[in-house]
Amino acid sequence: MANNVIITIARQHGSGGGEIGRRLGELLGMKVYDNELLTMAAKKKGLPEEYLRRVDERATGSLLYSIAMSAPFTHSAHAGIEMSINDRLFIAQAEIIREIAAEESAIFIGRCADYVLRNHPNCINIFLQADGEVRVARICERSGCERKEAESEMQKTDKRRANYYNYHTGARWGRADRYHFVFDTGVLGVEGTAKLIAEAVRLRNE
Repeated sequence: MANNVIITIARQHGSGGGEIGRRLGELLGMKVYDNELLTMAAKKKGLPEEYLRRVDERATGSLLYSIAMSAPFTHSAHAGIEMSINDRLFIAQAEIIREIAAEESAIFIGRCADYVLRNHPNCINIFLQADGEVRVARICERSGCERKEAESEMQKTDKRRANYYNYHTGARWGRADRYHFVFDTGVLGVEGTAKLIAEAVRLRNE
């Protein structure tokens, strides 16, 4: 594990996090895990994947999460407790993230990976943001939607991600002190930001 390079990417909606993560993977020769984690979690736990897509990266109000997390993920003393599907999905994905990080260098997008891997000795945590106008334009270009629809989508998704992160970590999503690097993707764009991060990773690991 000690030699594995792990990069986690948290991102504002429309900042280009998925594209930058994939390009970064190409530049560094590392596998990128995003929606793949959902598929892997569904198979691992026998959960319905299509339904999981509707609850992915969404918080739950269930108090059972804190109870379940008081014991090791794979041998919970409370395994008989009926947890919400959101909590079961989070725990399954966290297990998979830890297993992958122990075996290989990898890039993880979202899903509180910085928190899940907070004890990993070689983990680099990144937050991607951009001006609202830049993000709205990117959402419109990607989805072909109108400006108002893009603004609504941006606000709702950021709120959902913040609630998910805050709930599962007890910390505040997007705070600079939670990450090693914070990049404004509107400055250099997808390609430039990916190259900048790749160089930062190389320098950190020299």
